[in-house]
Amino acid sequence: MDENQPYCETPAGRAPAVVPGGPPYADCVRCGKPTEYAVATPGIVLCPVCEWQEAQRSACSG
Repeated sequence: MDENQPYCETPAGRAPAVVPGGPPYADCVRCGKPTEYAVATPGIVLCPVCEWQEAQRSACSG
């Protein structure tokens, strides 16, 4: 492997995944605080704190 080339190359022409966002923001279904997601985002939307807490609960269940 050449030292001047990156280890993993990004495919050309591939756009990053875009999460729909922007005002108006949806309220968290658990605590009611504003989230980072737009109102039109499908599914259950959680604020960053509730997302973190949910990840901790699911990681520790077993």
